[in-house]
Amino acid sequence: MILRPLTPEDVTEHADLLYVSFNFWYWKHGWGRDYFTCNPHDTAIFYQIYNDLSPGCSIAAFDPESDRMMGSCFYHPREHHVSLGIMSVHPNYIGRGVGRALVNHITDYTDNNGYKACRIASSAINMDSFSLYNRSGFVPRVVHQDMVINVPETGLVADSYIGQERVREATLDDIAGMGELEMAVSNIRRERDYRYAIENPRRVLHAAVYENDQQGIDGFMISVKHPALNMLGPCVARNEEIALALIRNELERFQGTWTLFVVPMQKRTMVEQLYRWGAVNVETHLFSVRGEFKKFNGVNMPSFLPETG
Repeated sequence: MILRPLTPEDVTEHADLLYVSFNFWYWKHGWGRDYFTCNPHDTAIFYQIYNDLSPGCSIAAFDPESDRMMGSCFYHPREHHVSLGIMSVHPNYIGRGVGRALVNHITDYTDNNGYKACRIASSAINMDSFSLYNRSGFVPRVVHQDMVINVPETGLVADSYIGQERVREATLDDIAGMGELEMAVSNIRRERDYRYAIENPRRVLHAAVYENDQQGIDGFMISVKHPALNMLGPCVARNEEIALALIRNELERFQGTWTLFVVPMQKRTMVEQLYRWGAVNVETHLFSVRGEFKKFNGVNMPSFLPETG
């Protein structure tokens, strides 16, 4: 196979690859419906956002005979770690070592550039991907339950959650505080991500913060609303109540549609409240780290666009 970064000329083929590979896997494994229910070209948003944030940080495998794209993966270098992004392999090329070659490229990049860790949130029900990452040195650290809420057109019936009055729109002045909070909770920071979400050049992201009495930041939430993916996260908060206030506030953005979020299973206050708001479970994901990891000191909810731990 030929390995090279994706280019703008590859976007249409890459969008088709994502659409076909994900829908094929989930149909094959009993979901009974498509993973992506959008137009196939809508999945181009993954390339667009990843390439905006980290230009050139992708790797794709091509068949040397047909020049067809066999598989692809993104990676996102941040201040202290590398995030391994959405991975896909075309059904016609499963079992050819494509995934292994892509992951090896990214772990080599991580090691060769002095990063202490590579992080990923991956499906806990896909044993092929679990084996691939685990054999490559990724160790599961947190189990998440994927939950979906269908938000009525009039919003949730429930009253606002305690502390929601402290949630406001994020501004560029909040970037440093968001970074300090995430360092305290998750031992990472990613200020380029915060800035991108606040500036929102593609008009699909939203960022909010939870402000304490001293006008410091005790939590933040970023969400994406797009035909290919509606999702809350990343969210970082000092405790479950703050995370719930951020979730409750952000749910109003999705009136008349659905949104997905992944919640640490051990955060029972959050899980039980989300059930009361109508959440249902749809899958489970593992947050895994290859390299250095320190236990979270609060709530950390990852996202899939861009993928992050």
